[in-house]
Amino acid sequence: MTRNVVISGGGTGIGLATARVFAADGDRVLLLGRRGDVLERAAVPGALTYAVDLADPEAVRGVAGFVGREFGAVDVLVHSAGGNGLLEPPVGGDDPLDAVARHWTVNFRLNLLTAVLLTEALRERLAEPGGRVLFLSSIAAYRGSGQVAYAAAKAGLHPYAHDLARRLGPHGITVNVVAPGYIEDTAFFGDGIDEERRARLIAETSDKRAGTPGDVAATLHWLASPGAAHITSQIIQVNGGAERGH
Repeated sequence: MTRNVVISGGGTGIGLATARVFAADGDRVLLLGRRGDVLERAAVPGALTYAVDLADPEAVRGVAGFVGREFGAVDVLVHSAGGNGLLEPPVGGDDPLDAVARHWTVNFRLNLLTAVLLTEALRERLAEPGGRVLFLSSIAAYRGSGQVAYAAAKAGLHPYAHDLARRLGPHGITVNVVAPGYIEDTAFFGDGIDEERRARLIAETSDKRAGTPGDVAATLHWLASPGAAHITSQIIQVNGGAERGH
């Protein structure tokens, strides 16, 4: 049966890989992202695109209206939008406290507020029963490593997902979080990662390789399948054993 799938951050990296997996199944896919040209270049077969800043409540209302007109119900909602602020314009001034405030605000807007606003806007459209809500967290949420503001914002998704799972569970809707480790072939590291750090991250894994967007996309696709109908309020780590489950 064809499903309606909404994917934020669907133009690149994990979001794009996920969109391709669902589209290959014959599902109807809507790609959301801030850069319309990137969404168009993604060229996911049959996919709709909608350029939007998901941290803007009014813009998210526009998404909800579009989804209502084009899809009606949403079977799968995947939150892949996020990042560490590399695409944000530089801030002027040299006050260190202003810089801290902006850095933390940007990370919470990109990684937490976007997911919450989109979920709340589409919550009444989630298919009952059978709806799936899937959030992308990070290994950093467990470690506080890398950029701490990013790690804290991703960690904030966990209690929200647990609460949402309790509220939506009686309606036959599952809510889960996937927390990837080091994933190559994404825009997360901007122009790239230095070879020493890359080698260190790979050495932490049990399988001695970097993860790929496809690894995460396959996990998201399975969590959206009928076979995962009794799995909810879980945080699934996809990191090659670099961080053990808690």
